[in-house]
Amino acid sequence: MKKLRLGLMSGLLAIAFFVSGMSPLALAVEYSETLPSAPGYNYENDGDYLGYLPNDYYAKQGKLTDKEKAGLQTWYFWTGGNDKFFRDLSTGKILSDSKGYAGTFDFLKLVDARPPNDPVAQADKTFTPLQREDRFKTIGVINDPGCKAATETDEYGLWLDNCNQDPHSTGIMGARKFKNPNFDPLKWNVEEYYKEGAQVEPPYRIGLSCGICHISFNPLDPPQDPEHPSWQNLSGAIGNQYIREGGLFGRNLPKDDFIKELVELQPPGTSDTSRNATDHIDNPNAINSIFNLGDRPTFTEVMNDGSEKEVYHILKDGADSVGLGEAAERVYVNIGVCSDEWLKHHEIIAGIDPQTPFSREKALQPGTCDHDFYIKTASRMDNAAEFLKTIKPYHLADAPNGQAYLTKDEAVLSKGKKLFAHNCAQCHSSKQPPRDLSVEDYQAWYEESVLAADFLDHNFLSTDERYSITEIGTNASRALGTNASGGHIWNDYSSKTFKELPSPNALELENPLKTDQTLKFRPKTSGYYRVPSLISVWSSAPLLLNNSVGKFTGDPSVAGRMEAFNDAIEKLLWPEKRDHVIKRTRQDTQLDLKSIGLGAGKVTVPQGTPAKLVANLDPNNVPLAFIAVPLLQQPLVSRLVAAGVNILPKGWVAPLLLKQNTAPDFVEDRGHVFGTDLPDEDKQALIEFIKTF
Repeated sequence: MKKLRLGLMSGLLAIAFFVSGMSPLALAVEYSETLPSAPGYNYENDGDYLGYLPNDYYAKQGKLTDKEKAGLQTWYFWTGGNDKFFRDLSTGKILSDSKGYAGTFDFLKLVDARPPNDPVAQADKTFTPLQREDRFKTIGVINDPGCKAATETDEYGLWLDNCNQDPHSTGIMGARKFKNPNFDPLKWNVEEYYKEGAQVEPPYRIGLSCGICHISFNPLDPPQDPEHPSWQNLSGAIGNQYIREGGLFGRNLPKDDFIKELVELQPPGTSDTSRNATDHIDNPNAINSIFNLGDRPTFTEVMNDGSEKEVYHILKDGADSVGLGEAAERVYVNIGVCSDEWLKHHEIIAGIDPQTPFSREKALQPGTCDHDFYIKTASRMDNAAEFLKTIKPYHLADAPNGQAYLTKDEAVLSKGKKLFAHNCAQCHSSKQPPRDLSVEDYQAWYEESVLAADFLDHNFLSTDERYSITEIGTNASRALGTNASGGHIWNDYSSKTFKELPSPNALELENPLKTDQTLKFRPKTSGYYRVPSLISVWSSAPLLLNNSVGKFTGDPSVAGRMEAFNDAIEKLLWPEKRDHVIKRTRQDTQLDLKSIGLGAGKVTVPQGTPAKLVANLDPNNVPLAFIAVPLLQQPLVSRLVAAGVNILPKGWVAPLLLKQNTAPDFVEDRGHVFGTDLPDEDKQALIEFIKTF
């Protein structure tokens, strides 16, 4: 019957083409000529499309050199062939039907801006079309200024933005469109694609560049309308503090699905960089801004082969510690470059199989990766670094009406500088005194340094040193990640020095089930955070490593940024004003056991459950494996599950899950209490100085 239906559709499709004067064969020929050819996709020439950016945009970037322009092209456009990975993810080749989520991660549907009541979209019960006019407001992505909204379908029945000057653009910065080599125009039917997207090959595959997370709005030249920015309104490396990964990755999941609930609880402007190479820890963290890269401190560390190398500490825990270029390559692999080789070493999402190291040495051998995309990516990293070094701080004084937010009282400002010198500069300045000074001389040195007129010049505003989570006191989740530890997926991208850091002391954490009790947890991993930079911190609130402190306004104007900053810095220095954030499920949700490799059936996660109680479980050794799977094999329990009965009551299962939690730190906005014991007047003076960064 299905074959008959498909055959009938093919016939009707052929009649439609005949009426329009175009045969299926002609469509096939036209498709082969509409975009750069495959295989290879002309990725190497992707930067040619940068030419459509207006000349004044280059002027805003400081008249870039050829190397810097090439690096900008890589940062904005280069996807390294990861469109294959994302298509495989949506078809179920990576997440098979046995894992429960085949067909739900489809970026082409995300950029297909068909009208809300379009009957084609309604064929997919989980899909809600997203209009160009609503993208920023809904999921925080940045519209490409060189594109316009579609006014009609293209030849494939898709409502894709008109981006005539850049045929790879989807209309969203950082999301790139490429021909699908598996597309057969003779079999294409847009209605069937929306009904059975995992089985129907579309004309395009969508890849992601660094720009999807890092391009955002220029604080010194914000757009009048965030849905309609101009090129001068964009900043290439400030980090998109508005993006909602739940909107990117969970939009097509069922509304009562626990995974959808988990990603929607994720704060805007954060990215869970271990979601793919899973460490079974929910740890979304703020997307880094990149300023004064040439002034970033380096450290002599021992590499895995025993040699020594000057390296940066990258990522929140400083785990990427074998070199800037190598760290950037790892990021590309984590978003799908060389995916066929990468996926041999771990199982994404479920993480049932033990991890093995992804070998950089092997990836650099011709033939290891599809089209040698790892080699081509590695060859671009030096130029990318040259571009990133051009990104300079955004000062509030230079923003529209920015002066109105700054004190004109020099005495207050001077006091704030001295307070910063004595309370903050030890960690938040890359200008550090000689190590042989006495304590008194240290304090005098810091004060002289901060009071100097050039203190902010070429200052990374961080030592980039790693400190134990027991010292910092912030939420421990990111520091407890295991992917960079010995023998795991990113073994080759962390130094021997990092892997040999001693485990910190036991943590005393809040028990979310019994608030009058505490939990003692001894980390098995290193458990460190590097000091974040404070450059342009006025523009990047909410604060802390997970964007947990402060109000999210979603407003990129100077007024909107300052509203967010003032709320955040006040809560940072007055901890009693914080919201005590614990991510709890907002409704009863269903955890599909197939999705985590535990057989069949679903269990109910009740409303109000701390999300990390379930998210931070390793299916390889959690009691759920011993409770749910055997029970689900019993006829009575199977009938209960089918009837929607919750088999995980809070009373006896929750404590077991808590005991097996990989990172039982549930309070998101705790910690970093440095300076919080200062008098209120001093805190206000300190804030006035910090606003000048």
